[in-house]
Amino acid sequence: MISNYFKIARRNLVKNKVYSFINIAGLATGLAVAMLIGLWIFDELSFNKSFENYDRLAIIKQNQTFNNEVSTQSSIPYLMGEEIRNKYGSDFKHVVMSTGSSTRILAFGDKKISKQGNFMEPGITEMLSLNMIKGTRAGLKEINSIMLSEETAKALFGDHDPIDEIIKVNNKQDLKVTGVYQNIPYNSDFKDLAFIAPWDLYINNENWSEKKTNPWRANMFITFVQIADKADMDKVSAKIKDVKLNKVTPEDAAFKPEIFLHPLSKWHLYSEFKNGKIAGGSIEFVWLFGIIGVFVLLLACINFMNLSTARSEKRAKEVGIRKAIGSLRSQLITQFFSESLLVVAVAFILSLIFVLSALPYFNEVADKKMIFPWKEPLFWIVSISFSILTGLIAGSYPALYLSSFQPIKVLKGSGFARMKLGNFAAVPRKVLVVVQFTISIVLIIGTIIVFRQIEFAKDRPVGYDRNNLLMVAMNTPELHGHYDAIRSELLKTGAVKEMSQSSNPTTNIAAINNGYEWEGKDPATQGNFATMAVSHDFGKTVGWQFKEGRDFSRSFSTDSSGVVINETAAKFMGLKNPVGSLIKVDGKPYQVIGVIKDMIMESPYKASFRTVFFLEYGWANVFNIKINPASGSTEAIRKIEEVFKKFNPAAPFDYKFTDEQYAKKFGEEVRIGKLTSFFAALAVLISCLGLFGMATFIAEQRTKEIGIRKVLGASLANLWGMLSKEFVLLVVLSCIIAAPIAWYFMGNWLNKYEYRTEMSWWIFAASGAGALVITLSTVSFQAIKAALMNPVKSLKSE
Repeated sequence: MISNYFKIARRNLVKNKVYSFINIAGLATGLAVAMLIGLWIFDELSFNKSFENYDRLAIIKQNQTFNNEVSTQSSIPYLMGEEIRNKYGSDFKHVVMSTGSSTRILAFGDKKISKQGNFMEPGITEMLSLNMIKGTRAGLKEINSIMLSEETAKALFGDHDPIDEIIKVNNKQDLKVTGVYQNIPYNSDFKDLAFIAPWDLYINNENWSEKKTNPWRANMFITFVQIADKADMDKVSAKIKDVKLNKVTPEDAAFKPEIFLHPLSKWHLYSEFKNGKIAGGSIEFVWLFGIIGVFVLLLACINFMNLSTARSEKRAKEVGIRKAIGSLRSQLITQFFSESLLVVAVAFILSLIFVLSALPYFNEVADKKMIFPWKEPLFWIVSISFSILTGLIAGSYPALYLSSFQPIKVLKGSGFARMKLGNFAAVPRKVLVVVQFTISIVLIIGTIIVFRQIEFAKDRPVGYDRNNLLMVAMNTPELHGHYDAIRSELLKTGAVKEMSQSSNPTTNIAAINNGYEWEGKDPATQGNFATMAVSHDFGKTVGWQFKEGRDFSRSFSTDSSGVVINETAAKFMGLKNPVGSLIKVDGKPYQVIGVIKDMIMESPYKASFRTVFFLEYGWANVFNIKINPASGSTEAIRKIEEVFKKFNPAAPFDYKFTDEQYAKKFGEEVRIGKLTSFFAALAVLISCLGLFGMATFIAEQRTKEIGIRKVLGASLANLWGMLSKEFVLLVVLSCIIAAPIAWYFMGNWLNKYEYRTEMSWWIFAASGAGALVITLSTVSFQAIKAALMNPVKSLKSE
């Protein structure tokens, strides 16, 4: 009996090929989108969960108050770890000091590679529960040791055993390989940890002045902790909040430093802070795409239910005949449900194929390394259960409603039966069409606004010229102290227009310091400024745009006590005539010699930070090189590399284009835009499939009416308008509903950006017009096809 049900279901699918294709394709697409988004959400929610001590790990952050605004940062004084261990040791299992991640040149024999890693205290290996391939977790106890990731060891040593081999770091430190650990999973904040070197090695070899004079002032490092097994994260966090406050000078205490623990479980999803409190993070995108996934799947289900119920109405006579020859209602219910479940089963199998095909592209766009969860029971239970539920809901109308009809009334075609099958049944379908297009239009508007915001920020003046600008990190000692010689050699090649050096690239701020005083300063104002050290030729290299004053010049020996400030700094200090004004930094006087337009060095969506540029060669970490526009990039880089190889033959020539680094600042928004547009396109496609199916059904339903109208003189335009009018009105209603919804949600999204575009009226108008064009294009095919039908054939069809 069951096999007979499915045999009949298969025959019905084959008989109605167009409806079957629309139903299966739409539902398969919706299921595939839901699966992809589900995989993405699962990956986001499982971020960092590969560590055994996941729920007990945290990073120490601090809040500081500047001019009544609380800012949050992860940078901590280097004595923090020692103080925590000494005073609160019983609350912690591990306290680990670490540098920030930095790129180092690792060399073994003739093999040289650049990898990112940290200098960390030995406890990090237990904290992160590193899976050791070679060596043990105790590998960092020797000061001249280093531990490598599996990938790094493979790149340096191939199949050779790396243990106890000596590698050279930045061409100045010989370190012994004491361990190789398994690569840390990609969905982790430690995914780029290619090597770990001892913290003491870094501290003993670095000599900055404040380490001895004021060790609690410089916020330069990171502190990772693992709380004790029975400790409570919130209570421990409250206990340590005044650690720094009790150690700083009265001057620094005015900034009210407050220490707290930020659990590992919140690093990725809740990474944004505002006024010292968590203000969001990636969790917003989890909710966004979760909602989109539900909506797209809802669209597919609406299509399925709409077409299933529409087609079932044509089968009322079939129900009457079946009942007349003895079919029980339970048999009819089983028949309709089996047809619905067969469609869902085929759609589910197709959706798996879609997901497997799209996953590599999806991973690339989303910056993920997800794999299909073949062995995850939960995935199969949820997916199959939802598919069955969809099939049961979609099949419930024909199964429960049509099977209840009395065969005599149906076969006689009584007015009562027609009324039940006509006007009443059309209402829910119209509602579902409105819901479909409302969702689609909201997604279209959202996509346009996301890309508008990206383009708005990209068009923002950056205050310098990124074109043909190259940055080269000064990773080895051979590059320090030879600025004039390297510059001279580079200029001789003809491939370089100008060259300079600086403490950090133009694409980020590396240091923010306080201790600034100036004439007319309000005693209550707390002045913290971004600080950047540059050489004489920096302004010409990057193309500073001066509002007042001049650049640093070799003609003025006094420029060593001069500074250039940006316009935001000048406004913050309230200097009416900034050029010539004196400012003091930790008591030392400097004269302002120039004011430049703001350089966008951090997020292009934020206001520029007040910045002071000092003439200081000793802090240099980066070469900035302006390629001669007359030279081709490939040839210019070859010549530049030859010069660097002359001064630093042992190191690989690593360079980055500034415009490419700047473009990375848009990475997250571009990913969101691409994913949103992809899902919006699929949502529109699914809606159009449903619309096409409904138009086909209505055209078939009104075939005789169309024939009569043609006989009475109706034109093609009249018939096209008659068949399209209903759908156009439904889409117009969808536009009216979608506009305020999109305005509300996209307005909230834009509000998180300081520098943001406006939601112009034309975006809503264009989205609505686009939806109408799509609707008319979809419906017109069936409408015109029906209108062109020979009325003789349509009138004699029955």
